[in-house]
Amino acid sequence: MNQQALDLHKKYTGKLETVAKMGKLHKELLPLVYTPGVADVCLAIAENPELAYTHTLKGRTVAVISDGSAVLGLGNIGPLAGLPVMEGKSLLLKEFGGVDSFPLVLNTQIPEEIITFVKQVAPTFAGINLEDIKAPGCFQVEEALQDIGIPVFHDDQHGTAIVVKAALLNAAKVVGKPFDSLKVVIVGAGAAGLSVARMLLGLECLGKTCSLLPKVDRVADVIVVDRIGALVSGRESQNMYKQSLADSSNKRMLKGSLATVAKNADVIIGVSGPNLIAPEIIENMAEKPIVF
Repeated sequence: MNQQALDLHKKYTGKLETVAKMGKLHKELLPLVYTPGVADVCLAIAENPELAYTHTLKGRTVAVISDGSAVLGLGNIGPLAGLPVMEGKSLLLKEFGGVDSFPLVLNTQIPEEIITFVKQVAPTFAGINLEDIKAPGCFQVEEALQDIGIPVFHDDQHGTAIVVKAALLNAAKVVGKPFDSLKVVIVGAGAAGLSVARMLLGLECLGKTCSLLPKVDRVADVIVVDRIGALVSGRESQNMYKQSLADSSNKRMLKGSLATVAKNADVIIGVSGPNLIAPEIIENMAEKPIVF
């Protein structure tokens, strides 16, 4: 499989190309798609900027942006090594969503510089898909871009959380447990772990503050575990994003390792490294355990 993937990417020099939507250009089209005819389109957009959504690629195009700092399970492999993943995401968006996109990998992992870049390229796009940016910087970037006038979606946060909640709603029905009775333990306090916890608890979090969203399904409680142990209000060695979640979760203020806090839990969700959830941990969970 590995060699097949390498051969495929080499054969096609990547997975994407630019194609003219009106087909092959001929001499009658050239003065319309470029000068002088294109000037009329430019002037129309200058007078009414909303026309950019209907007269240019802006209305159907997303930027897939990454700094390569947290790529899949590969870690911080940098922008160039992360580019095949961003190309793949663009291909999926087109094939399964009908959305065009450009993969853009950045030669910086400084949140402020990423924020500046995205704001500067935003006029080209209808939306931004942040991808594989490590925590906690990803939270800072996503929050700072809420005012740029187009949707900003961080796949590792929002995409993962949406899929997990949908799956858990179904799993609860399968095992016959009310969703609002579930005690959940999440292994991993990065972008995915914190966002899944927020989603399951029905929280909206900005910086140091979390608030309950109205009229959403939520579980009974969530405990998030990182390398040190359970996130708990007041614990040292947790950034403000972990702290804000800790203040709104772990109602019993449980401390300790995964094995300790997972006793009698209904659900364990792993969004960290491999081989962390030992068989004996599952054996000590509640009846009919759910493990993702």
